[in-house]
Amino acid sequence: MQATADVTKKESSWSGWKGQAIDLLYWRNVKQSGAVFSSVLLLLFSLTQFSVVSVGAYLALAALSATISFRIYKSVLQAVQKTDEGHPFKAYLEMEIALSQDQISKYADKILLYSNTCMKELRRLFLVQDLVDSLKFAVLMWLLTYVGALFNGLTLLILAVVSMFTMPVVYEKHQAQIDQYVGLIRTHVNSVVGKIQAKIPGAKRKEE
Repeated sequence: MQATADVTKKESSWSGWKGQAIDLLYWRNVKQSGAVFSSVLLLLFSLTQFSVVSVGAYLALAALSATISFRIYKSVLQAVQKTDEGHPFKAYLEMEIALSQDQISKYADKILLYSNTCMKELRRLFLVQDLVDSLKFAVLMWLLTYVGALFNGLTLLILAVVSMFTMPVVYEKHQAQIDQYVGLIRTHVNSVVGKIQAKIPGAKRKEE
């Protein structure tokens, strides 16, 4: 009974985190989304100018400066007012942050599942189980060589973050038009792929 309650609690917590992430990306709370978006961009732009070690050290120093200053301020205030409110961060110090064995096993199982799926898919593509899929993968890798020549990893990460915080809103406002154009493109691509499959021997998928 207790185990069932724990599982339900964890699932509820996961659903809550997922809902908060969706709210952030869709700008349900403009101030909150703006703060997260600007903070992440500032961090990524900092990494383009400084090393990871430097950025991490500066962030740690900034956080320590804030917490130490606040701790001293509260201590002086309590001494002047002759009150005993205790440690200002007591609630956070007593908060449970350790991962349980069940949570670790759950995440480890998910990572193992994704890793096995990825390895099987790469094996299928590199050993040409399906010729068309392998050709698509080759074209994608060829395009990525040009992307890699134009952008480094951090630039791509910055573009990904900007897209995460802009594309959902744009899609939500113009969903009908975007779906229409995506449908046309998908139809055209499927038509081209069908023609290629018909012309290349052995490229046509086997009927299951």
